[in-house]
Amino acid sequence: MGMGKNIKFIINASQPASDKIFDVSAFEKFLHDKIKVDNRVGNLGDIVQISQVGEGKIEVVAHTQFSGRYLKYLTKKFLKKQQLRDWLRVVSTSPGVYELRFFNVVNDEADDDDE
Repeated sequence: MGMGKNIKFIINASQPASDKIFDVSAFEKFLHDKIKVDNRVGNLGDIVQISQVGEGKIEVVAHTQFSGRYLKYLTKKFLKKQQLRDWLRVVSTSPGVYELRFFNVVNDEADDDDE
């Protein structure tokens, strides 16, 4: 793999995870099952690594073209599946970092700015 192109994303779900409403392991498995490499699921191999780092955080390291928007889309899909879509939103806090936040936040100026 002489390409040396590593794209790293963090999905920080520590807030809802500490409130026990978000299952980080289930989310990790969901990403494993859903992320497509070359348009196929179950094809991650060494190309995309998904791991839990720290409390309630998932790290995705991709050695290929990988878009944060796609990850955000999958995260929202998982929230919908878990019926958490009304409670949580996915906010990009810095490049490659997404945070799951509860909706009832007062400072909403950092709304859904895509990437």
